[in-house]
Amino acid sequence: MHRSSKGLSLLISCLLLTSWSLAQDKPAATKRKPGQVPEQVSPAGAAYLERLMKNTPFGTNQFDFEGLRKGMGTRRKITVEGVQTQATKVGEIPVEWVLAPGADTSVRLLYLHGGGFVSGSGGYYLPLAAHISAAAKCAVLLVDYRLAPEHRFPAGLDDCVQAHDWLCSHGPAGRDPARATFVAGDSAGGNLTLATLLALRDRKLRLPHGAIAISPAADLTLASPSLQTVYDPIISSKTMPIFRDHYLGGQDAAQPLASPVFGDYRGLPPLLIQAGEHEMLRDDSVRVAKKAQADGIDVKLEIWPGMFHVFQSHDPLLPEGKEAVDHIAQFIQALTPAK
Repeated sequence: MHRSSKGLSLLISCLLLTSWSLAQDKPAATKRKPGQVPEQVSPAGAAYLERLMKNTPFGTNQFDFEGLRKGMGTRRKITVEGVQTQATKVGEIPVEWVLAPGADTSVRLLYLHGGGFVSGSGGYYLPLAAHISAAAKCAVLLVDYRLAPEHRFPAGLDDCVQAHDWLCSHGPAGRDPARATFVAGDSAGGNLTLATLLALRDRKLRLPHGAIAISPAADLTLASPSLQTVYDPIISSKTMPIFRDHYLGGQDAAQPLASPVFGDYRGLPPLLIQAGEHEMLRDDSVRVAKKAQADGIDVKLEIWPGMFHVFQSHDPLLPEGKEAVDHIAQFIQALTPAK
């Protein structure tokens, strides 16, 4: 039920930029089709990236565990007008609905936050959830899954699976079957998004209609070339072994539920994968897309020129961030069954 009748597609937008600044006399870009990634970075995006490049990435000199938790545990202000939130629990798991005006509560997106498996919160992702709800006209459920090292793999994953299973039959108003469900997440949450798909299928639970992985940390064996070849202005590659070890606690990093790049994607719903040019996890996205395509899954891979790790969460949205969120909305709307 999840495969497109048009067959399989892998759309990879490759990166060819050698500079982040735009030439003054560059001719106007040709009009792009809806859903097509731009070939060059916007002036606002280029200026922001230039500022980022002057900063020291997190974890370069030390791993500030408590500072990371404090920062990503803050509750950020929603900037989309009229958005309503509603906190509840799925068993013992804290969750929060985010509803933009006009959102169809029968179309539900489970959003899994990033934070290296050791930090992050639904509250920190309220602005992005609000933008997605407004663009896709859907209800977004943020999940505060259990964090490592207090709760190691697969505790957080189990929470995500349970939350999606609940989402299928519960909406903001209570028990109410969903017309369509989706799973999305970024960074560590992108890993959990892919792992949740694998676990739902293997446990014979209902699958979502589609999934969106944003800059997923999909290979905890840390074998992707971009970890060593791409300068990431947001986070240092030195942090990856620390995140992994806190999360896995010595468990096999190559098992598919820990490193979804090694998963079997047969029978899973369509995927949208988004990543930025300037991030160390870029090749994780490319490798997942190739594996999913080889397994017969409809997958669209978007690599955004001049962009950085989880650029979609920057608020206010950069032009690329707004457009990437629009692509997510188009993906959701295209896969949602008619009433």
